[in-house]
Amino acid sequence: MSANTVAAARTAAPAARLTTLRRLLALDAVVTGGNGLAYLALAGPLGDLLGAATATLVDIGAFLLVYGLAVGVLASRRQPPVLAVRAVIDANLVWPVLSLVAMELWLEPTTAGLVWIPLQAATVLGFAVLQFAALRKVREAGR
Repeated sequence: MSANTVAAARTAAPAARLTTLRRLLALDAVVTGGNGLAYLALAGPLGDLLGAATATLVDIGAFLLVYGLAVGVLASRRQPPVLAVRAVIDANLVWPVLSLVAMELWLEPTTAGLVWIPLQAATVLGFAVLQFAALRKVREAGR
C-alpha cells in the first residue's frame, strides 16, 4: 500500500463520519423546523387535538423554527464546531425532560397529547443519542 493510499484512507474516515454528523444535524433541523412551522400555522387545531393552548403552541412553534434554522446553519458548515454541536446535543437532552415535566405539571393533554408529547420527546432524545455517537466518532477519527 502506498503512502498516498494510507493518507487518503485516514482522511476519508473522518470525512465520512463528519458527513454522518452533518446529516443527523440536518435531519434534526428539518424535523424541528417542520414541527415549528406546523405549530405556528395550525396552532388552533393542533391545540385542540393535543390539549394545549394556542398561545403555547405559537410560542413553542416560534422557538422551534428559530432553533431548527440555527441547527440547519450548523449542519451546513463544512466542519461544525464541537462546542456548537455539544450545545445542540445538550438542548436535545433537555427537551424531552421539559416536555414530560410540562405534560405532568402544566399541560392538560388530550389522549392524542398523551401520545404525541412522549413520542416527540423520544424522537428528540434519539437525535441526541445519535448526534453524540457521531460526534464521538468524529473526534476519535481526528486523533
